[in-house]
Amino acid sequence: MEQDVQFLEYVVKALVDNPDAVKVSRTVDEMGVLITLDVHKDDMGKIIGRSGNTAKAIRTLLRVVGMKNDARVNLKINEPVGGMRSAGSSVSVDDAMAELKNDE
Repeated sequence: MEQDVQFLEYVVKALVDNPDAVKVSRTVDEMGVLITLDVHKDDMGKIIGRSGNTAKAIRTLLRVVGMKNDARVNLKINEPVGGMRSAGSSVSVDDAMAELKNDE
């Protein structure tokens, strides 16, 4: 398993109440590494944090881990089924956070 995935799993599982529901996938393309994170719907608030600060911190640390391995690492946090939006919605938590930033 790659270091960035191991790091993310370790950090996220330490923060959530449902560590068995944490799923991490990793893809590599010309843009770099994309790590996708899925957590239990009840744990989303813990991962996003107040004003998105926890998610920002996790992303920053992942970028540092990536730089150590000469890789550009990005994190996508998937909205869990039964989350804040309807099940048919394709808007990710990342998009919602961007909307919040634009509204400030």
